[in-house]
Amino acid sequence: MIAETIQTALTPVFVLVAIASILNVLATRLGRVVDRARAMQDLHAQTEGAEHDMVVSEIRVLAKRIELTNRAILMLVLSGLVIGITVVLLFVAGFAGHNLDQFIGGAFVLAVGLLMAGLVFFLRETQEASAALRIPETYLELDRKL
Repeated sequence: MIAETIQTALTPVFVLVAIASILNVLATRLGRVVDRARAMQDLHAQTEGAEHDMVVSEIRVLAKRIELTNRAILMLVLSGLVIGITVVLLFVAGFAGHNLDQFIGGAFVLAVGLLMAGLVFFLRETQEASAALRIPETYLELDRKL
């Protein structure tokens, strides 16, 4: 019985490992965005006119990216917690002999839904980053053959 329960618990544990990997990527991205935001905040008081407007514009983009990354992290952490609850329910059902299949299934579906929400926030953050870093065509010199 215990061996069966452990085998059954492996699938949610693999999802937990995937969540941890994604959280690592998000934490790294968040750190870089926060560092850039601090640098821009230092420039904020030192600039005027058009340059100041560019600094403010970048700070706004960075604030949006920080918000999206934090939301992604929240969804993924919640997903990880629900995965943990799923594993606990599997063992409780296995040891106590109770039929908790509906609760276990519901918890796993909730965890996957939270994971998907986190990935959507991650996608939105990467889109914000890409949009902010568009290279002007003048730098590409598309009229030249290389």
